[in-house]
Amino acid sequence: MSSIKIYAPATVANVVCGFDIIGFALQDPNDEMYMRLTDQPGVVIKSLDDYNLPTAPEKNVAGAALLALLEEVPGVGFEVEIRKNIKPGSGIGSSAASAAGAVVGANALLNNRFNRDDLVRFAMFGEKVASGVKHADNIAPCIFGGFTLIRSIFPLDIIPLSAPPLHVTVVHPQIEVRTADARSILKQKVLLKDAIRQWGNIGGLVAGLTKGDYGLIGRSLEDVIIEPVRSILIPGFDELKQSCMEAGALGGGISGSGPSVFMLSESQAKAKELESIMSALYTRIGIDFHTYVTTVNNGGCRVEAV
Repeated sequence: MSSIKIYAPATVANVVCGFDIIGFALQDPNDEMYMRLTDQPGVVIKSLDDYNLPTAPEKNVAGAALLALLEEVPGVGFEVEIRKNIKPGSGIGSSAASAAGAVVGANALLNNRFNRDDLVRFAMFGEKVASGVKHADNIAPCIFGGFTLIRSIFPLDIIPLSAPPLHVTVVHPQIEVRTADARSILKQKVLLKDAIRQWGNIGGLVAGLTKGDYGLIGRSLEDVIIEPVRSILIPGFDELKQSCMEAGALGGGISGSGPSVFMLSESQAKAKELESIMSALYTRIGIDFHTYVTTVNNGGCRVEAV
């Protein structure tokens, strides 16, 4: 393949208790990217949307990821066109989709010379441009698909997790919460009792996913460290979560750093019911919003020849 199209999925990171270590990919929405391998070293980026993101490679998340990859593949270059269907600042992995999609596409054009761990390593350079910190809980599921556990960043250790069928409802209030800002308000020290409770929830969530135990998944979707701080940035969050839980959601919370909020359900019917609850709340409080009712994407980024 000399010219390709990439579909890079949105992702949910943190997954309530799993701050910076657990994420999963969504079936919808997806960024669309077109890439071509060139003999001219370097990266050329063109935007196909109206978000006015920087196109200088070192300032663009896709560009930074590709520059990291090119350090190990001298003498070639890439031309990239990006149409962002995942709004920047939405909390569902917009920057990760660009970075991950770019390196997955580049790898396809290079006859798949790199493994998936390598691609995550390159794509994290894009996340650093976006938030100032390398993290992989959006990048890993975007590349691997499904749920992933990031046991360690240095050295990189990613564990794909099996999971039962899950339906996902996401509401994106049309406000922006910058990842860097959301990280800056977090406490740097936590109480031991809170840490112990959080560890139990993380272990329970991983066990619940791998065992297909919906009850255990639901009981483990609790965050006593990050969510109480970040939720103040999201209007209506507490009421929204309470209403969805009372309606029968398995659980959910802030997607990434917000402002999107996600809820997991066992059925599509329940997921659609939760969408109605989310829509009614944000209509009542007068904030524009967008909703998605989708499932978990088990394949990650997808590449087509064009």
